[in-house]
Amino acid sequence: MKIAIALLALVGLVAAASFHQTHEVKIADKGFLVKQKFLFEVVYRIEDPLMFEDIIKLGDKFYFDESYYTHYDLYMKKFFEAYKMHSLLPKGEFFGQLVKSHAKQARGLFNFFYYAKDWETFMHNVAWARMHVNEGMFVYALTLAVIHREDFHGLMLPSIYEIFPQFFFNSKFVYEAEKFDYEMWMKMTMYEKEYLDVYFKGHEHGNMYQYGDYMYMKDFKMWQWWKLMGLGEHWYSEDKFILRENIYEFNQDTKWLAMMKDVKVWWMPVDYTRDLDLYNEESKLSYFTEDLGWNAYWYYLNMDYSFFLDGTTFDLKNDRRGEWWLYNVHQLLSRYYMERLSHGFGDIPEFSWYHQIEMGYDPQMIYYNGIGFSYRKNYYEMETYGNFEMLDKITGFMKRIQDIIELGYYKTTDGHTIDLRKPESIEFIGNLMQGNIDAMDNMFYQFWYMLAHMYFGDVEYHQMEVYPNVMLNFETMMRDPMYYMFYKSIASIYFKFMHYLPKYTKEQLLMPGVTMKHVEVSDLTTYFDLVDFDVTNMLNDKMIFHDGKFVWDKSLYARQMRLNHKPFTYTYTIESDKVEKVVVRAFLGPKFDEFGKMISLTENRMNFMEVDEFYYDLKAGSNVITRKSNDFYWTVKDRTTYTELYYYVMMAFDGKYDFPLDISEPHCGFPDRLVLPMGWKKGMPMQMFFMVMPYKAPSHEQFSTFDYTYSCGIGSGARFVDSMPFGYPFDRQIDEYEFFVPNMYFKDVTIFHTDTMEPYYKYKGYTNYGHFDYTFFRDYYTKYFKL
Repeated sequence: MKIAIALLALVGLVAAASFHQTHEVKIADKGFLVKQKFLFEVVYRIEDPLMFEDIIKLGDKFYFDESYYTHYDLYMKKFFEAYKMHSLLPKGEFFGQLVKSHAKQARGLFNFFYYAKDWETFMHNVAWARMHVNEGMFVYALTLAVIHREDFHGLMLPSIYEIFPQFFFNSKFVYEAEKFDYEMWMKMTMYEKEYLDVYFKGHEHGNMYQYGDYMYMKDFKMWQWWKLMGLGEHWYSEDKFILRENIYEFNQDTKWLAMMKDVKVWWMPVDYTRDLDLYNEESKLSYFTEDLGWNAYWYYLNMDYSFFLDGTTFDLKNDRRGEWWLYNVHQLLSRYYMERLSHGFGDIPEFSWYHQIEMGYDPQMIYYNGIGFSYRKNYYEMETYGNFEMLDKITGFMKRIQDIIELGYYKTTDGHTIDLRKPESIEFIGNLMQGNIDAMDNMFYQFWYMLAHMYFGDVEYHQMEVYPNVMLNFETMMRDPMYYMFYKSIASIYFKFMHYLPKYTKEQLLMPGVTMKHVEVSDLTTYFDLVDFDVTNMLNDKMIFHDGKFVWDKSLYARQMRLNHKPFTYTYTIESDKVEKVVVRAFLGPKFDEFGKMISLTENRMNFMEVDEFYYDLKAGSNVITRKSNDFYWTVKDRTTYTELYYYVMMAFDGKYDFPLDISEPHCGFPDRLVLPMGWKKGMPMQMFFMVMPYKAPSHEQFSTFDYTYSCGIGSGARFVDSMPFGYPFDRQIDEYEFFVPNMYFKDVTIFHTDTMEPYYKYKGYTNYGHFDYTFFRDYYTKYFKL
């Protein structure tokens, strides 16, 4: 059974090849469980001192000698020198993945982890680093090593939002979580039970409800659901269940119930950040831009294809890493644009280094060292930083990349000429835009991307102590509306390159003998559901050990609204005059702009987001294919919580459970629940595009190298359905006289939004005011939405 709780997956962006399964479900052996237990414990309460005695003993030394490694390079030497000179980034300081001085040290630490000859060396190094190295740097290097080491296949870390909840929730919640005191909570609970347990009976007055001494305004913001239930932003504990979209599975699972019966669970309502002091319309999108799954997807994409990992050593070239990264930028912007349209907003504003940024942003977040994240006022002028040398390098690069695309070729410093009128050259452009180490002329290109983010964070070239800023880390930058403006300028390079490629002809698009006659799409409905995110890493309580084993008896959860959709299906009717293996692609895109004007296909192609692709063996005659939304190639469901994973491992240790390697979804998936934009209550008109085309095998069909159920197959070359360009056929400009062929199908669809909390301000007789209504939650989601 696959467990779930916190991160879901988008559509058209991920890469866990669901149809490439080549293995039966594997059960972890004792050796695997030892490693998995170590990884779970070493990141527990990462900001606190390490308390596991066995790991502390392992951390007595760090193996700096070259003989312990398969490779030893300059970055490892520099890290060792920095350690000897006491110049490593201190513990407790803000770590920025895109701060140059931080990234160099992190790269050295990662190399010590990655190139360790055996598990013993790796374990000692990790234990030592956990106690002596900056917490953020440690987690960053460890995450990279766990993802990329071939001998760690199937091992996992908790989700990044469970390791560092501070990066995903506002400071108000963080303060409440970090000062949570179990004994004080129990005393207050007893006091309230004895003296304040009063039944309040209320009645309605127009737009207000009167409940005894309680009075509140109707609040139609889904993310403030707790107000409608009469709850405060406090910690609650009830002997119920953890909220998730598939709760009914767990309520009926006796093994899960037995496992969790001794865990005391607390939850607290969480509000999204809204810029009350710097208010602007972008705040209406906070439920989307601050979604944990949305932000975690971008983080893990940049872990899988980290800018300092070279394509040859780590086999990233097999996955077309430059093209894939750039295409993801495009797809994320397409998805964001559709969410904007749900609120009547228009195009993503253009970005300029020399004009005011209209939309300010206050993340209202606090780093674990107590320092708040920087904010940006409305109508902010970027050039006021005054670091004109860095700015000139950044803008100079953007002008150079524009010029070489217009020129049509590029000559590298070693005299090698790259033809920029060939489709495969998009890989070169993608590497340049990411600023990764595979950029062929990397003397400056490798750093332009990092410098841009350093400029956003007001960081100097060699600065070590840095103030927290959301633009300096991948897991936080997508919260800021400026992110989408800046990355729109990156995506414009993608479209500029494609502009010079020849348009697809009818002969190229046509699949003779195959016709897509019809596609039936079921109802598309979105809603906000409630979910509990595991934030136990912020627990401020003494750790208990019994017979040397850690007793995980308390867990904290953040209860938050999130966007979701009802399951839906497509039913294809495809006619073929022969047996043939094909690939079917599905896209979602807008039909009208914010003014209700239809967008021409020539312009609109850039707004389509790929939601599914799969291969299929057509038979001669009529083929009817039903595709469910939860089977989409690119998506994953909720990942298992940190608490549950640890319990499953410990049960497996005791021989009470067979730990399957697919117990949690792969980290690389984008939330299934975010496939559809919010839409409108009256129905938001959209369109879908479907196409069937001949199957063209990927150049690296190493399907046996990974199992999609628990691995992402980074560097295998087997992550993608076929070898076609990403986004085909919308990757190039469209000639509408040539484009439409029988193996394509456009479908008008409507996305409806249902108000989840409507019963709380419309129905009469709700008598559970002041308490969370578990019965309503269970019945409403399982019956109304048929989940």
